[in-house]
Amino acid sequence: MIFNSLAQIGRSTITTLQRIGRAHLLLLNCILGVGEILWRPRLFTAQLFNIGVLSLLIVGISGLFVGMVLGLQGYYVLAQFGAAQSLGVMVATSLVRELGPVVTALLVAGRAGSALTAEIGLMKATEQLAGLEMMAVDPVRRILTPRLFGGILAMPLLAGLFSAVGVIGGYFVGVGLLGVDDGAFWSQMQAKVDFQEDVVNGVIKSLVFGVVVTWIALFQGYESVPTAEGVSRATTRSVVHAALVVLGVDFVLTALMFGTE
Repeated sequence: MIFNSLAQIGRSTITTLQRIGRAHLLLLNCILGVGEILWRPRLFTAQLFNIGVLSLLIVGISGLFVGMVLGLQGYYVLAQFGAAQSLGVMVATSLVRELGPVVTALLVAGRAGSALTAEIGLMKATEQLAGLEMMAVDPVRRILTPRLFGGILAMPLLAGLFSAVGVIGGYFVGVGLLGVDDGAFWSQMQAKVDFQEDVVNGVIKSLVFGVVVTWIALFQGYESVPTAEGVSRATTRSVVHAALVVLGVDFVLTALMFGTE
């Protein structure tokens, strides 16, 4: 019994390491195929539209309500210490540093990431990828590379939109409903939010999340079992794995960026 358990653990470990290795090789092949984007920019712009533009609605509405909740909760906490005029700083730093990149990544993983996995999985199930190989066309560079770079570029743009709309939502609640001074809201935000430590670090986070979410989605679709059940399971794994990895990577990045402050 003990030996059987150890053998099962060993097989699972080897299988996991093999999948991780194949995932990194797939990422390397996608990066090496960047020339495909330069020769055929329409492939890239189409994916930028599918991943970025089609996610604008859910990201914008989510950012608005998150900002409104931050403004409402933050006001009652800050008012207890006589610091209600610092509401704009709290809302902006919370969104730019943390909530903007993280929540946007989770939303994109659920909307665009699942769609990418299902699309690639169906291409594999219907032998479209095999057909490209028969015509001497590399499916990784033609199909996966534009989607990878489209997701990488779309993520910081969507995160910026999320943060901007969230600040507007916080302003609406704090100034419009709770009576925070208009000038103090904006002036303290401009004075306290640092471009290098807050904005740039938030952009770096969103770029890393763009790589992670898109990479996981493409790999799960590319490695999926070519059946309806296999594609559905791959889509589920894509969303779950992307969410867990985003949260884990966010902790590491936050510790590196702000842990010494």
